[in-house]
Amino acid sequence: LWDINSGQLIRTLGGHYYDVYSVSFSPDGNILVSVNGSWDNNIKLWDINSGQLIRTLEGHNDGVTSVSFSPDGNILASGSADKTIKLWDINSGKLIRTLEGHYAWVNSVSFSPDGKILASGSADNTIKLWDVNSGRVLITLGKPRDRE
Repeated sequence: LWDINSGQLIRTLGGHYYDVYSVSFSPDGNILVSVNGSWDNNIKLWDINSGQLIRTLEGHNDGVTSVSFSPDGNILASGSADKTIKLWDINSGKLIRTLEGHYAWVNSVSFSPDGKILASGSADNTIKLWDVNSGRVLITLGKPRDRE
């Protein structure tokens, strides 16, 4: 973590074994989440003020490539090379649900400003918009590539 005004290093958060693919701050700025796409398959939540690891979320079967906090900071979405998106309760660390529908890596996840819709981009050449409450696909954008 860096002080953006002085350019000074504040602290280093260690814990992943390989490349860090995605990081995201919680809306209140107190938590940083990091994922390692080079395949430790988990998500780490860090306390920004202390630098301490809060918890590790485990459940993906392949590398995690993208994370996004809901606007209220209560839900974390994670996209993975296992072709799924997982929604996590930040306070408990429990898995809320798994979204399935892509047939290739999920490269990107992002919540709508109201937190009701989750967008996911995949190597299957599609973007899906999901209803966060029900977990169903609202629309698929793009033309899927032929399955390999």
